[in-house]
Amino acid sequence: MDWFKKPNQGPKPQKKRETPHGLWLKCEQCDAILNRLELERNLGVCSNPKCRYHFKIGHKEYIQLLLDPDSFEECDATLVSGDPLQFREKQRYPEYLKQYQERTGLLEAAVSGTGRVGNRPVCLALLDGAFLAGSMGSVVGEKVARSIQRSIKTHWPLIIVSTSGGARMQEGILSLMQMAKTSLWLTRLAEARVPYISILTNPTMAGVMASFASLGDITIAEPGAMMGFAGPRVIQQALGTELPSGFQTSEFFLEHGFVDQVIPRYELRAALMKILGFFPERE
Repeated sequence: MDWFKKPNQGPKPQKKRETPHGLWLKCEQCDAILNRLELERNLGVCSNPKCRYHFKIGHKEYIQLLLDPDSFEECDATLVSGDPLQFREKQRYPEYLKQYQERTGLLEAAVSGTGRVGNRPVCLALLDGAFLAGSMGSVVGEKVARSIQRSIKTHWPLIIVSTSGGARMQEGILSLMQMAKTSLWLTRLAEARVPYISILTNPTMAGVMASFASLGDITIAEPGAMMGFAGPRVIQQALGTELPSGFQTSEFFLEHGFVDQVIPRYELRAALMKILGFFPERE
């Protein structure tokens, strides 16, 4: 007799299925647990109808969202920043750029080109917050300026999607110069009577907000986007007073007349088509 024979314990329990890493995430506003794949299908908007928080998305997603399929043609793709100031904090600026280039697959924080919205040709520039927080250095300013110049030459409406923490400190005054350069070219675009639609996403701050992002003929913002020159904590410390509820959000700017419309992401393309319909096409 086998004194040590184990009693029949029934069928072996099945192994627990492991959840793929990163499949679930928490909404930054309502704390709802969201399926990442479902969130992507929902254009990065929280599925909670009482929340509808807009997660940050990249330039590729905005191109797919706004433009007709396969209509985008990139321009100035090879422009890269130099190191004119020999900037070094913890590491040299070119090494810092290389890290972000490898991480994002981008050479710079801006992507520009042409495309179509409802079969209407447009010029387009987009800032991608994944690359150095969408900060504006000399290349970003140059890509925006060249997009404006293309609009002037072709008479195609200009659309700029802004996501940025502001001017890039590693390029110092050369970064700040882009504010004046882009603003000058937008003045010439206005003189040519070509429409410019500015789309503000979360966040749009500092030098970008204080230049081309705030100069649209029509300014659209996504819900809950943070906008302004200095951040709310800096302003609160400088003034020594409590700020109003919702200060520096797109809804606050809409209420005070700075933004023309606050439009959910999934309605942006339809809104653009409607706006562009007000402007006759020019040869």
